[in-house]
Parts: sequence; structure tokens; C-alpha cells
Amino acid sequence: MNKPLWQPDPEQIKKTQLYRFTQEVRAETGLELENYQQLHQWSVQNSALFWSKLWQFTGVLCSSPSKQVLARADRFQETTWFEGARLNFAENLLRHRSEKTALISRLENGQRRTLSYSQLYGQVARVSAALRRAGVVEGDRVAGFMPNVAETVVAMLATTSIGAIWSSCSPDFGIDGVMDRFGQIQPKVLFCSDGYFYNGQVHSSLPTVRQITDRISGIELVVLVEVTGKTDPQGVPGSVTFSELIAGQEEPDLVFEQLPFDHPLYIMYSSGTTGVPKCIVHGAGGTLLQQLKEQQLHVDVRPGDVLFYFTTCGWMMWNWLVAGLASEATLLLFDGSPFYPEPKSLMDMAEQEQVSIFGTSAKYIASLEKSYVVPRETHNLENLRTLLSTGSPLSHESYEYVYRDIKPDLCLSSISGGTDIISCFVLGNPCLPVWPGEIQCPGLGMAVEIWDENGDAVEQTKGELVCTIPFPSAPIYFWNDPGGEKYHAAYFETFADVWAHGDYGEVTEHQGMIIHGRSDAVLNPQGVRIGTAEIYRQVERFESVLDSICIGQNWQNDVRVVLFVVLRDGLSLSPELQQEIRQVIRRETTPRHVPAKIIAVAEIPRTISGKIVELAVRKVVHGEPVLNTDALANPHALKLYENLSELQY
Repeated sequence: MNKPLWQPDPEQIKKTQLYRFTQEVRAETGLELENYQQLHQWSVQNSALFWSKLWQFTGVLCSSPSKQVLARADRFQETTWFEGARLNFAENLLRHRSEKTALISRLENGQRRTLSYSQLYGQVARVSAALRRAGVVEGDRVAGFMPNVAETVVAMLATTSIGAIWSSCSPDFGIDGVMDRFGQIQPKVLFCSDGYFYNGQVHSSLPTVRQITDRISGIELVVLVEVTGKTDPQGVPGSVTFSELIAGQEEPDLVFEQLPFDHPLYIMYSSGTTGVPKCIVHGAGGTLLQQLKEQQLHVDVRPGDVLFYFTTCGWMMWNWLVAGLASEATLLLFDGSPFYPEPKSLMDMAEQEQVSIFGTSAKYIASLEKSYVVPRETHNLENLRTLLSTGSPLSHESYEYVYRDIKPDLCLSSISGGTDIISCFVLGNPCLPVWPGEIQCPGLGMAVEIWDENGDAVEQTKGELVCTIPFPSAPIYFWNDPGGEKYHAAYFETFADVWAHGDYGEVTEHQGMIIHGRSDAVLNPQGVRIGTAEIYRQVERFESVLDSICIGQNWQNDVRVVLFVVLRDGLSLSPELQQEIRQVIRRETTPRHVPAKIIAVAEIPRTISGKIVELAVRKVVHGEPVLNTDALANPHALKLYENLSELQY
């Protein structure tokens, strides 16, 4: 396609915060900065100045300014940011006290509740005071085994107001998955729910909660949130309900502990599908500054926006979403199945709540199209101006579906980063056109390049996504990694002092980015590297195929491509369909991309956050053990790939 799918109107551009930021930089530096590429180049060549300007532009609240913005920039793992600054993360998110709606909390069963900014502040004050009475101090861990509801946001803000560290996972984790995470960090307090709603059913969390409290001896307080109405406090010894915790006539003072820029804020977890998850510790200041940049400049979040992201509390997009409070947005929280009671349910909600920024996964968008949902014809989405997608590469067909069947006038921003940085390397831009299949741009301050095996930057050629200079949202350390060896091995073994993220990507002719999948899932038939996303894009064109996963199988001293597909009910994988799939892949890619085997399966294994697990399937196919299946939403699906007779020839 030689023209973009969407082009922002010049008058729209002038109303964006990114435009205002650019004008301020031009005025202060005297530089022309005629386009985004020049602004980005300035931001990475003048890193300290850029992040300092961003601090000023976003109005970060602090009790003490920094003495030095950036130190030891030549040694990535030793870099420090904003030394001497003192601030509090929760204070920055709670800076707005008004009767405007801060949170809308909706559940799959139809329950809807709201909290104003002043009500949110009051609840945080009460929970913070209760945590202090329970002995919680700076550096203590507070864990949430919680659905995506308002109480989870309150608990996080109360925790971080004290300087304690928040960590959460969703209640659909099994006990081993929870222990692999919370067992490593030993929380002092556990927030949990009585259960959750999903796909029309009520699921009780209490059996797992009892196991958690039995197995983690350091938990001193359990706070039980009544979500399903089937709470049995007697079943969790020593617990107190959330309602009891915030009861009382007088609202206590909310004290925001003033802490260093790099004070620990969150503990996040790697997927854990190939072993015990890594515990990734993120600092308060870096997380705040990076997420303010992304939301205000790259997404153009404004006061009064209704900001929604379909996520659980076990995915970093929840942490990203809650930062929207700092921009005075209304956060729409949803917990449940996105397709219950029918595929258009989230679109119904977007219309009802007048959502202006709708975030979801690439898989959701593809599934919506496969379900023949055409919101443009059935829903009033006049408030929707931005659609965010992440979790996996967004196919060209999904781009076209959005503009054809959802809304023609919106900024479709595919974004890519990860739990490791609790933010994005490449993402959207309200001032740039949207080209099919392309992420719009690298993030400001992020020196993102694609490197070949020799460490040379390349364009319009596939390679490793790297970031060549430090950025403030890099993890401050890994838990239980005192020498930093695990941290170094995760990001810096490939290229010295250059962050290698593990994504396989390509810089486009428009200076955008295409992500071709994870580097560790790249296929190597005949020694040629192939990104799995290139194959998925072609397979998604087939209406008969609902889902797919692609791996490389060791075969006769080489690697052959194996494609597994989930078909619509009632269909079979006929020789004709296999031939058609192969022909399309050969025609649109290369002969090396063509699967040697195409096999129909009933289900594709995914993580709880919805990502397919190519490495786990590859291990099963090769008869190797998968060390940790508790990170999977459907671990039983791996059994489908054991001892497949079709793979023996």
C-alpha cells in the first residue's frame, strides 16, 4: 500500500500535547525540529536534557529537586537518574482531588461502581493508615491476588504512599504459579478477593488463598475483598474484609513518604514458562516518568479522557493503565471474559462509557474480526479516537479490519515493549500517519535500533531490537540477584552495555517498526532466520482458521517449519486447505516460510496474559520437559502436542 490508512488532520496535530512539547523544545533550544524523527534524534542525543524537560512538562511532584539528572551513562547497569530528587509515586497519581470520576469498575456480571478522585483519595488514606498500623514500612512487600477492580488500585496506591513495594497477579493463577512469584518476595500483607467472574461462571479464590497463607509464613495481614458476594471470612484465618479496613468516621491524613527516584515501586515477573519467573524490580521515578511520557505525548491522554485497557492484574498493562490517574483521566476497569456474553461485549461497554482510548491485545482484534463483529455499523463510538494494541504483532489484516469495520477516523497505535521495562520501546504517535502492519515510531528518549549479528545497525532488514543508551524505566535490579548476574544475562550478554530486548524486528521505510516475533522463537530452516509473525499474518487471512502457532522442529540435521491450526467447528484440515495455506505463504513470503507439516489441534496454549507459548510447544514436540506450566491459562493444551504421529515422518 502506497498510502497510509490514517493521517492526522493538521489542526488535530496542533491540539496534541506532543505538538506543544515540540514547540517548547524548539523555543528553548533554538532548533528547527521540523518532524518527529528530528525530535526523537534530539531526545536520544541529549538524554539528560530530554528527561529533565519531560519532568518539567509533565509536572512531576517532588519535595527535593535532583542534583544530577544522569550519571554513569556509559555503563548501562550502573546508570543513575535524578540523584537527590525525593518524590512519591502515589502522590503523583493522586494529585487531583475533585468530584470528577477517577475509576469506573465493571464486572462481567454487570456490576458497575464508580469512585471520584476525592473518594479515591479518602479510601487510599484509610488503607494506608491501616497498613501503617499493621507495621508496614518502606521496602516491605504487599501482594495482591486480585481481579481488576477498584480495591486493587486503592491497595496499590496505599502501599506505595508508604514506600512499600506492590506486586500482583490475577486470581486465575494456580497455587504453584502464585508461590513461584509471591513465594520469592515474601509479602507482609496479602490483598485477595473471595473470587471472580469469568465466562458466565463464579470462581472461588478462597481455597488458593488458604494455601497461600499456609505456605508463606511472613504474611501478617490478609485483606479480603468482597467481589462475588460469597465471602466466607471464617475460611481465611486472621483475615479482615476490605470494608472493615476502611470503616470509620474520620478520614486520616494521607502521608506520602518522600523517597529517592530509584526507590523500589513494583515487583513484576517474567512469563515463567521456561522456569521459575524472574522477579523484576522497578523504581518509582523511572516508572512514573516513562509512563507519563507515553500517555501524555504518545497517546495524548488528556484530563477527562475515559482510558480503558483490557488487562488483568498479572500483566504490566494494568500498571501502565493506573498511571492514567496522574493525567486526570477516568480509568475504566473491567474484569471478566472479553467475549461474554457475546463477542461485542467490550464494544458495548466502550459505547456506554464513552471510551476515548481503548486498549487491548492483537489477539482480541483478530478474534473480533473472526466473530464477524462490525462496530462501525452497530455502535456509536464517536468518542473513540485512539485504539491501542499490544501482546503480539498486529497483522496487516487487523489494521485493515480496524479502519474498515471499527472506525475510519482514529489513531491505531500498535505498541511494543514489555514487563522488563514496564513501558514501550516503540509505540504510537498522534501526529504521524498509520501504515498497515507498522508500529508508528520509537519512543522519545529510547535509542531503538535493529542490529545484525555483527552489531551493526540495519534498516529494512530483520535483526535484533536493541536500545543503545540507558533509559530511566530499566529495572533497578532483580530480586534475589545481589551480584546482578541474572540481570546482566537477561539483557546484556548479546551486546556489551547495549540492551538486547529479545525481539526480532525491522525498521521500515517510514521509520516505523515491524516486530516479527520473539528472537528466541525465530525459525532457522536451512540456516535462514524467519520471524513467526510473518507466517501468522498469512494464516490469519483464512476464515476457516481461528488460531495458530508455529514452531521449528529439529529434522534430519536441519529445522523444518511446523504449523498448528485451530479450525472453526465442523471443519477439517483437508488436503485442499493445507495446499491453499502453503500456496499463500509461499506467494506472500518465501519458499522457506512454507510449513513442512500443518496439523489441526483443538487448542493453542497461552499465558494468562494471552500470549502464545512457542517455546513451550517446541519443548513438548521434542520430548523435553516444560518446567513451569502454572504460567499458562490452559496448561492442559500442551498435552495435545505430545507424541503426535504426524510429526514422526
